[in-house]
Amino acid sequence: MFDRVIHREFSNVGFQGRRRFPGVPVKPAALRRYLSPRSALRLDLKAGDILSVQAHGGEAPATITAFDERGKPALGRLGLSANASVTLTDFDSAELIGWATGQGGDIGQTIAAAKHGIEDLLVLTAQSACTAWVLMPIAVQNLVTGGGHGVLEVSVKTASRGSHRDLPLPLGEIREEFTVSKGTASAYQVEPGEFIQIIDVEGQQCSDFTALRHQPLESGHELAVDGTVTRSMVRGAYPGPGLLDKFYDGDLGPMLRVVQDTCGRHDTFGVACTARGYEDRGFPGHLNCSDNISEVLEPFGVKRRAAWPAVNFFWNTWVDAHSHQLMTEESYSRPGDYVVMQALDRLVCASTACPDDIDPINGWNPTDVHVRIYRSESTIRRAVAYRDKEDAPMSISEESAFHPATSKLTTQFAPARDVWTPVAFPAIGTTGEYWACRERVTLQDMSSLRKYDIIGPDAERLLQHALTKNIAKLATWRGTYALMCDATGTVIDDGTLFRMAPDLFRWCCGTEESARSLQALAENQGYQVRIHGMGSALPNLALQGPRSRDVLRKLVFTQPAMPSLNELKWFGATVARVGDRDGIAFMLTRSGYTGELGYELFCAASDATALWNAVMSAGEEFGIAPMGTAALETIRIEAGLAAANAEFAPGSDAFEAGLGFAVDLKKTGFVGKDALARNAKDPRRVLMGLMFECDDVPLRGAHVFLGERPVGTITSATRSPMFERTIAMARVHVEFSTPGMKLEVGQMDGHMKRLPATVCEIPFFDPKRERARA
Repeated sequence: MFDRVIHREFSNVGFQGRRRFPGVPVKPAALRRYLSPRSALRLDLKAGDILSVQAHGGEAPATITAFDERGKPALGRLGLSANASVTLTDFDSAELIGWATGQGGDIGQTIAAAKHGIEDLLVLTAQSACTAWVLMPIAVQNLVTGGGHGVLEVSVKTASRGSHRDLPLPLGEIREEFTVSKGTASAYQVEPGEFIQIIDVEGQQCSDFTALRHQPLESGHELAVDGTVTRSMVRGAYPGPGLLDKFYDGDLGPMLRVVQDTCGRHDTFGVACTARGYEDRGFPGHLNCSDNISEVLEPFGVKRRAAWPAVNFFWNTWVDAHSHQLMTEESYSRPGDYVVMQALDRLVCASTACPDDIDPINGWNPTDVHVRIYRSESTIRRAVAYRDKEDAPMSISEESAFHPATSKLTTQFAPARDVWTPVAFPAIGTTGEYWACRERVTLQDMSSLRKYDIIGPDAERLLQHALTKNIAKLATWRGTYALMCDATGTVIDDGTLFRMAPDLFRWCCGTEESARSLQALAENQGYQVRIHGMGSALPNLALQGPRSRDVLRKLVFTQPAMPSLNELKWFGATVARVGDRDGIAFMLTRSGYTGELGYELFCAASDATALWNAVMSAGEEFGIAPMGTAALETIRIEAGLAAANAEFAPGSDAFEAGLGFAVDLKKTGFVGKDALARNAKDPRRVLMGLMFECDDVPLRGAHVFLGERPVGTITSATRSPMFERTIAMARVHVEFSTPGMKLEVGQMDGHMKRLPATVCEIPFFDPKRERARA
């Protein structure tokens, strides 16, 4: 009896018809990806699927090829004919070659493609099933040295197939799929290794979920997903892709592994909605998820319950830090958002489409939920959603180009923006990585850094207007640390700018907001300039520590026309190769985020693993070690280096963020100068260091007190291995910023526990940056 889907539907009880409230997202779901230079994207299309391609920030044409089910060229199935030949070395072609070979095709050194120069949106409709590849070819050397590349936006809107409507493209081989209509529930069975994808079809729709182990259920024992146990095991409100990724039963046994989550806000505290809950609010007879779950699970021998503890996917809840009440508001989920879980045992599951139309849970507008079950043979990688802006299209986090190398050394990864990067390397440990950077040399994947090429006759004029440093003084192959501020002097972003040619600059920064601000300023001022996003095309490594130059001496080759390694001063840049003139090409800069002597290496994604291996091999005699983000956090605090949403955040200007050294008030007008000049004369708050006599690490945002009065806020804190105590950076009122002054940091409620601290200057370590300049 365990091989069927049980579905319960009530079509008209408890609903007053469909309605749409202002502010509820209504965009149709679609697959949307951004292609960086040299990348290739595979799309398995069905008849009627619509493929759209558009260029952003560059002149790159859309290059498309297509194959049939036997791996033979089939551009005609997209209504295209070949007009170009693409060399396999001009893009990351390994996946395409592997796929075509597996299908029985024969790929040579070039492939026939349709190249379409894009000024407007290119829209293609699949006339029959095919596998399309969208390519963005460019030579490695042209990528490293900069130029007009940009990115391609690719989206696919699936053809309407029965009741499935506009759904995300399948992630693997589907064994079964069905729609859970609003106000209903469905029960289903999955085998070990199979994947469950729960899709919010129209957005802002809660889907209650529970699962029970099959074997105990046959003997009358109901062993179900337990929210309390799960929270205790993952040390959070719910699991997510990464290390702490499992749902557990009441016996502490793992049941499901979360593989992908594009929403990231769910509930495991409450029960599925109940009849009593509606009755007590004046809605007797209202549909409820608990009764629906009981109804569909009853054929599997599960006893009815008045209230089902459940995982409430897409229900936006949190526990208030002060009142400890369970709070809720409208869901964050957009149309097509989903959660993917992998079953770790044979399970009986139930999913609902919640009928609540009197609360913000479903945006007061209950809609459908769609469920897909994928076979265990499917390869579905772990991922979270990333949106560079609240209303931006969703993209799925990617493994870094260095992942084939770093994954051999650690399983501890976390998403940094849209890239999975190592947190720590267990064989060394965070403390070991820290000391390796301070005493020897470390190598770190920093690929989440954003890179933009700013090109054109007005490139310098734009950057002079946008940044706080005097860009006119910047020579070719030199760089500088600078800020981008808004009109109030608040820091939008920080980064390092390198001049690569008279009219070509590379801005390496933290967020996409930099590019949006530059683009808006260029359009407003009528500047002749283009901002080209590099996306994931230029992954980078940080080689940091006192022996970093020794490592590079063993592998760096530079042409006579370029700055040599020995000529590379602080914030200098050059184009280098590994070993000799035919080796891997990479951009080399003398920069970093540690306060130590250090360098950064930027290469093509296809060369990433080889570059990692070359550097590690060259550094072996110097005791090189890989380093993760946990050790870097301690190191950057000791060095007094600012971080976004910590030292600089909304409501604090550049001087309050401790970044006044990056502001040149003598240069001609730039965005935010008037506010910064005013605030510099009469600052209210300054960034200072705090040295503690304990190892307690206060949380970011904790208040700094003098007596009973708060006089500042902690921005970053860590336990320092060097000073063998806790240190912190804090934004304090100028009246209480004198070095040597005694203050306290509040713990618990801010008053029940106090951590004594002494005000000091920052950086804590090497205040003159002598090690970085060495």
